[in-house]
Amino acid sequence: MVTTVEKDRILILNGKKVTLTNQQKIYWPNEKITKGQLIDYYLSVAKYILPHLKDRPLSLHRFPNGIKGHSFYQKDLDLDQTPSWVRSVPVRAISTQKDVDYLICNNEATLAYMVNLGCIEINPWLSRTRNPDRPDFVIIDLDPEEIDFRYVVETAHYIRDFLNQLEITSYCKTSGSTGLHIYIPVNAKYDYETGRSFAGYVAREVNQQLPLTTSVIRTKAQRHKKVYIDFLQNSKGQTIASAYSVRPKPGAPVSMPLDWDEINEDLHISDFNIFNSLQRLNEKGDIWRDIRNTSNDLKKVMKK
Repeated sequence: MVTTVEKDRILILNGKKVTLTNQQKIYWPNEKITKGQLIDYYLSVAKYILPHLKDRPLSLHRFPNGIKGHSFYQKDLDLDQTPSWVRSVPVRAISTQKDVDYLICNNEATLAYMVNLGCIEINPWLSRTRNPDRPDFVIIDLDPEEIDFRYVVETAHYIRDFLNQLEITSYCKTSGSTGLHIYIPVNAKYDYETGRSFAGYVAREVNQQLPLTTSVIRTKAQRHKKVYIDFLQNSKGQTIASAYSVRPKPGAPVSMPLDWDEINEDLHISDFNIFNSLQRLNEKGDIWRDIRNTSNDLKKVMKK
């Protein structure tokens, strides 16, 4: 990965001039990782991450002063201040009945522009612009609440085994934070409510098998020292960290897709970061490359 020394720089990407500012600003104080190094990481893995972002509205989580500074979410782009070549899509907000202009990142120029805004992590929708009410994936987020990570691993395998019994193909990645994300591809065949119902069914079934170490209750006090099996993120407008996204955590960890045999007691979230992830990708490629061509029949299962 390139180490950036310039304070500012201008890159020509996709025929567009992208101005990158404050490249020496420290984003990870303890590790002395700069904004420029973050941008270099994203550009180095662009061919791997962009297919997972293509045509998906993005919620921008901005950290203009690094992981220890103030952060904020931005959904609605200020189009007057946004370069004309940055693509956006208007989505009607139910609460205000006004259009929200979401950023769409389909190329390196937009990726660099977005990260330069302070977007350490990249959070796409589960659905795409051409079919915004129908997600491509059903998500189950395993979030440990003061419990050893080995129980997250155990829960993930129980979920996979249960899905295998239903002849459902699933994929898993590290969250880059504390847990694991399980993806069930459905290729926009169902609405969000159907996906959420299916994820809830799986979560409750596995919780019955692992009642001492898992919970499906959102209230933190009631899931203390348990793995929370979160299925409620399957709603329109909800986002989850993309595959290969950096997370604003110590060590600059990356949300990394894994083969199921890699999900074992030797796994640590910190195993993957902005300094070693490119090497893994060069060696293994995108092990999720087939996820967009995989589709599961949820209704067949639910009828059973």
